[in-house]
Amino acid sequence: MISKLRSLAAACCAFFLVFAVAISSAQATTVEVKLGTDAGMLAFEPSKVTISAGDSVKFVNNKLAPHNAVFDGHEELSHTDLAFAPGESWTQTFSTAGTYDFYCEPHRGAGMVGQVVVN
Repeated sequence: MISKLRSLAAACCAFFLVFAVAISSAQATTVEVKLGTDAGMLAFEPSKVTISAGDSVKFVNNKLAPHNAVFDGHEELSHTDLAFAPGESWTQTFSTAGTYDFYCEPHRGAGMVGQVVVN
């Protein structure tokens, strides 16, 4: 009887351990994109990120403000307000797989464009 209880307890522990690992590996992540490079260039750094559905991108104002991020054809993802202060940020979550091109309105002509690929 005691060995059956030990076996049952061991099986329960193993189940909860597997369940906990599965949950922790399924958690969403957040990647950071700087608005303006550390070298002072008018570019997103990095300019292309690849994430999974449910993950987020945190846009952080870095250098040569003002900046924003406007997504072509996706007003719901766009942040049209200009970030002026260093460190000013916002986070956008991407729920649907696809390729999302974005740009900085004031600096699009200077080539400040980027891309989020969601798997």
